[in-house]
Amino acid sequence: MGRLDGKVALITGGASGIGAATAKLYAREGASVAIADINDNLGHDVAASLDNGLYIHLDTTDETEWTAAVQATLGKFGRLDILVNSGGVSGRIPGTKSAPSIENQDLDNWNNVMNVNSTGIFLGMKHVIAPMRAAGGGSIINISSIYGLVGSPHNVAYHASKGSVRLSTKSAAMQYASENIRVNSVHPGFVTSPMTQMTHDDPELSQPRLDKTPMGRFGTPEDIANGCLFLASNESSWMTGAELVIDGGMTAQ
Repeated sequence: MGRLDGKVALITGGASGIGAATAKLYAREGASVAIADINDNLGHDVAASLDNGLYIHLDTTDETEWTAAVQATLGKFGRLDILVNSGGVSGRIPGTKSAPSIENQDLDNWNNVMNVNSTGIFLGMKHVIAPMRAAGGGSIINISSIYGLVGSPHNVAYHASKGSVRLSTKSAAMQYASENIRVNSVHPGFVTSPMTQMTHDDPELSQPRLDKTPMGRFGTPEDIANGCLFLASNESSWMTGAELVIDGGMTAQ
């Protein structure tokens, strides 16, 4: 018996990184999984590797595409029990390893980070409520960051967007708790993924991150996927509006 037998999950950002690791783990635990992303080639590959997978092209900032993605999931699997809002952007200047300071922040860059990391998560929550209500409940898992909890001298747009995920999660949790629709946020620390690979490959940039992490290693997408599995399963049935921090001890200092 898998921990997610009979459940159906929709995972944004599912073509790589944390989203792909979560999709594969969910499938191993018995779930049917719809992977949504803008990277069609990788997305199709991940979906094809699953026992019962579906790939859907989804720009998470586009409400029309959200409507279509939810309908495609329902059309294929008949229900929707789990949403993992994993799609996101870093806000770094393209082709570089750094983000702009506030005084050099370009408004278009700011808006793009907020649209993907904040508005995209709002749209996901909005469009899965009705099918989760029809299923008798569900679990929404919003991927935030340790930088939705604490500050740093870098990347104000990213901090702002991830902080909004934390508090919108709590508000949504309160709105739908009586309908057995649970909403929780996950706060990864320094995880090596396609988003961070360039930084973690640079010793000058990666060593300070390791120095801040008491457990002395970077996280893996699988570390975060394990937390997402717990939040999707019935084991967390009395948990909503919570922050699951998975960071090797970084924010315990």
